[in-house]
Amino acid sequence: MAKARESGATVVGITSSEGGPLARQAQISITVPAAPDHGISVNTYSALAAAAGALASATVDSFDINSSISLSHAFAETDRILPRWQEQIADTTWLVPGRVTYFLGRGSSLGSCYETRLLWEEGVKSAATAMGTSGFRHGPQEMVTKDARFGIWIDGQRMRAQDLAVAWDLRRLGASVMLIGQDLPTDCADLVFQLPSVPAEWQFLLDIIPAQLAAERLAGLAGVDCDSFRLCSYVVEDAFTKKEEKITPVV
Repeated sequence: MAKARESGATVVGITSSEGGPLARQAQISITVPAAPDHGISVNTYSALAAAAGALASATVDSFDINSSISLSHAFAETDRILPRWQEQIADTTWLVPGRVTYFLGRGSSLGSCYETRLLWEEGVKSAATAMGTSGFRHGPQEMVTKDARFGIWIDGQRMRAQDLAVAWDLRRLGASVMLIGQDLPTDCADLVFQLPSVPAEWQFLLDIIPAQLAAERLAGLAGVDCDSFRLCSYVVEDAFTKKEEKITPVV
């Protein structure tokens, strides 16, 4: 914030903390009334992403009443099918602790891809990798082994055939695949989350939810507390750890 002020930039702050420094110091403050999360951002992630998407769309005059109605319908339908997703997660064999896990996505869903990697690292306490689906084809696919886990987000419009081909190839090589997207074939993966109809550019608001549910379930299977940090502080103020400070694992 200090560097932004020094450079003369205008700061638009999007925050769920009305009294926080971002809300106080930004020239334009957008406060989202999201319930705070205990540990990993779930409520706040989706709420702030929605606000940022609305701001970006309004900036280019593409956010109107029709957009609002369409998103409201998509949210209501997501609420209706949420129990089905929970049943799938409870029954799937895709979730196994300790597996090599890659997450692949493109477009706006690339954000969901990277957020899911963080959910795996913070919540499941398990290593994971996230990258663009196209980039995975150029070298990294050499790591594919039997029983490796892949989560792939299929965009609502772009490169669907190519990305589904990645899923087919991975399964042929013995990997286990989770797919998240709209209008997906049911036989192309070990675990398929069908999203309700939503404009492709807004799919990211919904396609993070199955991954959030899956991370919580896998943490339980692994016997770890997904709501507590073992090593990290809840608030990180700088890039250094004082020598006299000790990192105490949370039991």
